[in-house]
Parts: sequence; C-alpha cells; structure tokens
Amino acid sequence: MTQKRADAEKTGETDRSALPATGWAVLGLLSFGDELSGYDLKKWSDRSLRFFYWSPSFSQIYGELKRLEKAGYVSARSVAQETGHRDKRVYVITDEGMAAVRHWAREAPVEPPVLKHGVMLRLWLGHLLEADRMREVLGRHREYAETMRQRAETDGADTRAGEAGAPPSLVAKWSQRYYAAERDLADAMLADLTELAEPTDRDERDGRRP
Repeated sequence: MTQKRADAEKTGETDRSALPATGWAVLGLLSFGDELSGYDLKKWSDRSLRFFYWSPSFSQIYGELKRLEKAGYVSARSVAQETGHRDKRVYVITDEGMAAVRHWAREAPVEPPVLKHGVMLRLWLGHLLEADRMREVLGRHREYAETMRQRAETDGADTRAGEAGAPPSLVAKWSQRYYAAERDLADAMLADLTELAEPTDRDERDGRRP
C-alpha cells in the first residue's frame, strides 16, 4: 500500500467518490453507533430521512450495505433469532467508516436542493385545467403537507441522539417548519386563485367579456 493510500484511509477518503448519496445516508444512520439490520435501517429511515431526503427501499439499503462492507466502512455478523427464522445479518460502522462519513459531512460541497415539485408543475399548466380542478389539486397538497408536518412532529421525537438540542432534533424541527410552510403556501395560492377569479366574476355579473 502506498503512503498516499494509507493517508487517504486515515482521513476517510478511500472510495469516497464512489459512494452515492444513499450510501452516505445509510452510513450516516450507522454513525450513531447502533448495530442494526437492514430492516432496522429501513424503519429508522422511514421515521427520519424521509422527511427531508428520501427513504431508501429495502433493495437500496441492502445494496448499499454490501457496498459499504466491501469498502471496509461497515462490518457484519449473523445473529440467531429467537423466533426460529433464519439468522439475521446486523451491521456496525467501522473506524474507517466513521472517518469517511465524518469527512464527507465536513468537507462535501454544499449542493443546492433539487426542487421537483409536481404540484407546482401542474399549476404552471393551469391553462389546461379548470379552476375547480386547480383548487382540488392544491387542497390535496395542503392535506398532504399538514399530514407530513404532524408525522414529522411525532416521528421526529425518535432521534436516537439523546439530547433534545442535538442536530437530529433540530432537523426534525426544520422538517416540521418546511411542511408547515408548504401548507401555508398552498393556502396562499388558493387565495391567489380566488383573487384572480374575482375580476372575471364581476365582468360576468356586469355582462362584460373578461
């Protein structure tokens, strides 16, 4: 092994460029120190990551665990289950993995979030929709945002961070505020649609073309 490669391993730089975002997310879940199965990681990501990133599928999680194990960032062992089912495989982060994810969290470029807002796209095509349909779309989005806000408030309490002021708790609050903002933006858009329709309504009452 070259000195450059040895130094890279110490700083967590080995194979860093090869890891996709999902790999860092899975490694990040393990960085809190628990020994977890793929099933455990999926449950936890559903209660945390999905509110601000996405929740990987089981196949993605297991695929990334294999990649991380190959890179030396996690180690695994088989554990017998009391239920009699086949042994489950549990994973724990290694020192190399902790160094890698720490380096990534500290040094990775700050990437702007990619906004892929299906509701905004549909409303942008509002000339193809009836006004009532636009309001229905917004109404459903508002309900979704409020539901997610409530779930983020409830599920965000399980941060595995111990302290109420720890970063995962703060991100849970950010998630709550984000979905509250989406809800309020939907309300504002509904009000904008009502205001936009008022001149047309007055023109129709007065017998004038809009």
